[in-house]
Amino acid sequence: MSRKWRWLVAAFALVLTLFCINGVPIDSISKQDGTVFTTRNLVKGSKGTDVRELQGRLKHLGYYKGRIDGDFGWGTYWSVRNFQYKFGMKVDGVAGSKTRTKLTRATRGYNPWAAGGGGGGKSGSKSASKAPAAATKSASYGGKNLSANDLKLLANAVYGESRGEPYVGQVAVAAVILNRLDNPNFPNSVPGIIFQPGAFTAVADGQIWMTPNESAKKAVQDALKGWDPSSSAIYYFNPVTATSKWIWSRPQIKRIGKHIFCR
Repeated sequence: MSRKWRWLVAAFALVLTLFCINGVPIDSISKQDGTVFTTRNLVKGSKGTDVRELQGRLKHLGYYKGRIDGDFGWGTYWSVRNFQYKFGMKVDGVAGSKTRTKLTRATRGYNPWAAGGGGGGKSGSKSASKAPAAATKSASYGGKNLSANDLKLLANAVYGESRGEPYVGQVAVAAVILNRLDNPNFPNSVPGIIFQPGAFTAVADGQIWMTPNESAKKAVQDALKGWDPSSSAIYYFNPVTATSKWIWSRPQIKRIGKHIFCR
């Protein structure tokens, strides 16, 4: 075989390799939000890069404790069920389109290639070290490491829940979320707290995805530094718009702007 033909055969083989990932056509992989999820339902026994991403995102939220290995075993199955239950979904342990969409939205900014969740590399590998600089930004709070995605979600929540409030009220909203992070009665991750069903109006009406302004971002940073205008509150509500009778039963601490903060 001539050198030219050998080159053509090698090029063709490379195209075929790129065309399929674990037997899944590359055009079926979602480009939105940087995911590598495919269109197939992921069930116990499934294997592949999309399972790795499933495990990585679940682990990012604190639902999955096992190894990110692309093998959908019992640990992954129960993690999916717990996620579905906490997010008010049908609990069947199957990562179908609705579960994958909800999980992707709950972990926006998550980079499966950098985190070892979907790129086939181990955490700490060279591929992870090439993640964008923004993805490496983090903060520490109460002994917990908060990722760039955590900080972004905090700013989104502050902006969606309290824009138009005095600055001290914005810091107080951020402090409430961080207080819940310290409280064993709430999920142990920022996304888990913010996306807990019924917890925040901004999540219910979609305002959580609005781009936060600099004031909201600064409020998060001030709360992380220890400023808590809420005086250790774990709830707050607007008495004009609140529809829950239960929230009125909570011991009230103070009022800042339009929000009443309580225990």
